[in-house]
Amino acid sequence: MTAVGVIFSSMHEENIPELSGHRTMASVPFGGRYRMIDFSLSNMVNAGITTVGLMTKTNYQSLIDHVGSGKEWDLARKDGGMVLLPPYVDENETVINTRLEALKGIVGFLGRCKQDYVVLSDCDGVARFNIQDVIAFHEQKGADITMVTHNQPVVKTHYYMTIKSDKEDRVTEIRINPPAKGKADVFVNLMVLHRDYLLDLVRNATTCGYTSFGRDILSRSVDTAKIYNYRFEGYYGGITSMAAYFKHNMELLDGNVRKELFGARDIYTKVKDSAPSEYGKDAKVANSLISDGCEIHGTVRNSILFRGVKVARGAVVENCILMQDNIVGEKARLNCVITDKNVVIRDRKVLSGCETLPYFIRKGMMI
Repeated sequence: MTAVGVIFSSMHEENIPELSGHRTMASVPFGGRYRMIDFSLSNMVNAGITTVGLMTKTNYQSLIDHVGSGKEWDLARKDGGMVLLPPYVDENETVINTRLEALKGIVGFLGRCKQDYVVLSDCDGVARFNIQDVIAFHEQKGADITMVTHNQPVVKTHYYMTIKSDKEDRVTEIRINPPAKGKADVFVNLMVLHRDYLLDLVRNATTCGYTSFGRDILSRSVDTAKIYNYRFEGYYGGITSMAAYFKHNMELLDGNVRKELFGARDIYTKVKDSAPSEYGKDAKVANSLISDGCEIHGTVRNSILFRGVKVARGAVVENCILMQDNIVGEKARLNCVITDKNVVIRDRKVLSGCETLPYFIRKGMMI
């Protein structure tokens, strides 16, 4: 049971344009110290996958800086390891726009691999998948394609799929962007295919002039291919909007969620040797995640602070996500605020959003 991983770093960026305007979805910060790609990469590494192709497109400088050579995930290897894949469809350097175009562009990479299976993953979800179990399910069913789903309320986004399957878990219907009503098995953008089968699909799609992997291949193959539904029962946080991003970050303040995400199998990330956080004599911190290198002299409640955040005396930060190297001035009050990196909020400013519409401040702003 050997597999090669392919991670699409730039899918679903339209879900959170505020945070993905100058970075890929894969490099969006999450949970105080992580990036979205950390979950996809760690799930693959924990499954024994030692060759991972990283598909980039644009705005990937932050991503490259984060993953580096793959050392933090034990992927800095001479044979296999982390492989950066160019964002071109063909030799004419046509930049990819869809998943199918991306797959067409890496046929050579997949053809050189020797592994039996390919695991395809995006970076728009927070979960700890056991990919070994998914591959075992794939083999047991004799599947051509195994699609991982999570039963949840359907949320309308730019592009999503819902799946229906029979009592044997064989997929009977794939719907793309259906009306957002009730709960359904929603595809979480993780699938397993036999490597040779995937290569045949992509080559046939090229011959037929197909443009969409979902509409032209998956939907059309329901009756002819053996597509199976692997239902994931654990915690899954889909980043479908800024409200969802805020919600799933805040859920990390629940010890049970943290235990499920970071308990049995590690989620790896780039390590920085920062100094411990400093708490002043007047600091008050409750139910919050505080990263290294912070300086807290005010009040922080129900919040997530990334590295290097400074909260001055008299300031109150509640229900907030403050990213790296933010400064909150004296007697400022923040509630339901998300700040990007290097934001300065001056003294006595009062800013407030709500859970469904958090107040967002873009990178480098001074208020």
